[in-house]
Amino acid sequence: MAGFAVPLLDAATTIRAARRHRGWTQGELAQRIATTQSAVSRWERGHEEPRLSTLQRILTECGLQAMLTIDDGVDRSKIRSRLELTPLERLGKVSDADALAAS
Repeated sequence: MAGFAVPLLDAATTIRAARRHRGWTQGELAQRIATTQSAVSRWERGHEEPRLSTLQRILTECGLQAMLTIDDGVDRSKIRSRLELTPLERLGKVSDADALAAS
């Protein structure tokens, strides 16, 4: 199964691609993960979202692995760089920002 990559656009697309990669019907996948064909259909149509643990079980059963990255819009590099500053340096950054805001 090496070399197969599915961009995790959404659960529906991922489940469908993983199932089709194995050449299984919805019923066959359902039987392997101990659920119903209608549940798989609802997931693939985007009418319901499976739990992350269920999504993991689906991918594992299909011989795939997933790496989940959550993008919350926070720039952690800026946070890390600020944490490396001394308290006095941080205060200077705040003062600089206040001066810019006032102008």
